[in-house]
Amino acid sequence: MLEIEVEDLLRLYREIEIIAVVGASSDEHKQAHKIPKYLQDQGYRVIPVNPQGGKILGEPVVRSLREITETVDAVDVFRPAEEAPAIAAEAVDLGVGLLWLQLGIVSPEAQQIASSAGLTVVMDACMGAVHRKLRRRHGL
Repeated sequence: MLEIEVEDLLRLYREIEIIAVVGASSDEHKQAHKIPKYLQDQGYRVIPVNPQGGKILGEPVVRSLREITETVDAVDVFRPAEEAPAIAAEAVDLGVGLLWLQLGIVSPEAQQIASSAGLTVVMDACMGAVHRKLRRRHGL
């Protein structure tokens, strides 16, 4: 459901510096670890969000978006679609510009909440895979 122009995606990736990853995992075999690691390796700062706390990718984990006190540019979501509307509302409160629901996550309600507050919304697409593709084709 990637319904955003390539030029807009390129602009978003170039403007983003800090990404809060909701559902980040310390399990190196899960996509919720591999994708944030890839994004971190590309120069983005990743803030892992997981109620279990601890450290992921060398970063302290926050238990919810509400605990973040610094400016965040994007929220990348690795949680079930049923949780997406509440996450979207928290992303709006945090003041981010982009809500990204990972591959397989579709929530028209979350899209409505976020887009009505002015956020760009991407659903059902992998933030890392899209970045990789743009990097190869457009030198991102």
